[in-house]
Amino acid sequence: MLEAVIFDMDGTLFQTNKILELSLEETFSILRSLNEWTSEAPTQKYREIMGVPLPVVWETLLPNHSNEIRRIVDEIFLEKLIANINYGNGALYPHVKEVFDFLKQEGCLIFIASNGLIEYLNAIVNCYKLNNWVTETFSIQQIETQNKDDLVGHILKKHHISNATVVGDRISDFNAAKNNGLKAIGCRFDFAQEGELAQADFIIDDLLELKSIFRHQGK
Repeated sequence: MLEAVIFDMDGTLFQTNKILELSLEETFSILRSLNEWTSEAPTQKYREIMGVPLPVVWETLLPNHSNEIRRIVDEIFLEKLIANINYGNGALYPHVKEVFDFLKQEGCLIFIASNGLIEYLNAIVNCYKLNNWVTETFSIQQIETQNKDDLVGHILKKHHISNATVVGDRISDFNAAKNNGLKAIGCRFDFAQEGELAQADFIIDDLLELKSIFRHQGK
């Protein structure tokens, strides 16, 4: 019997694309004012690497900048993301709460495992009252290795779970499932890449499709 479903946050439950470009532009506008950036914000590059931990994001987007500048940018970006969440500029994907209702009725635990930071995840959870359904939300900050495989493993160990499914949109989610002996469901949403989705056991285009998959898995 399926005991739990572990969801990614960005690009799986939360439509990060709605606030990503705005928050990134606001952040790099400040960088320009500091004479640390001269061109457009690297939004497309960020979209390509979405799902990696933030330290890797800034190493990729700011390869020639100092660690101090990256730290400042990290703080500014987090502030802008949270502000835009609280302003109501983001949104959950359609049918998130319907699927959560279904899982709760089936007696299935719901977890969130994300490469996002704790403060950012809390802003989303609080804004959309996800704690009405979610047993616990986990951030990559809670794992020294900064590895999503270990984060999922930590969830399984802490809650004594042996049968779970991971739902996400990027390769880090699928690897975290496989390396913990779990099934992986790939969401063909905004940041998904076909080559990575091929590593999932199932691919969906709408979260509602999870209901039929989970009914089948529960048999």
